[in-house]
Amino acid sequence: MTARISHTTFDAIDAHAQSVFWGEVLGFREDPDDPNEPGHEECMIFSSDGSERILFIEVPDAKQVKNRLHLDLVPAEGSRDEELARLLAIGATTVADRRRPDGGGWVVLADPEGNEFCILRGEAERAGG
Repeated sequence: MTARISHTTFDAIDAHAQSVFWGEVLGFREDPDDPNEPGHEECMIFSSDGSERILFIEVPDAKQVKNRLHLDLVPAEGSRDEELARLLAIGATTVADRRRPDGGGWVVLADPEGNEFCILRGEAERAGG
């Protein structure tokens, strides 16, 4: 017997704003039959095939310390640096640049509420293509 992940949950000061940001980052959408609205205390977004879900739940406290869990992202298309530029344009901030001269490495970013995540090189970049 095993368990499977139903969804990943993030605590948030503004669940709706976080669902909008992460929906844009990941290309996830809300449930059209139960749309996320400003002021909702719980907002869920879904991958295009519905297999992955992220729930944002409002809590009264802001993030205090480094995440114990974070997402490592790869670009669905294009390069790490192109995706980095897109993420910064939609509201992410750079926490640490861990890119190496040989092209490897990653960039640590934060979402609008300070939750860290990383952007890595995509598959084509890792393969040298």
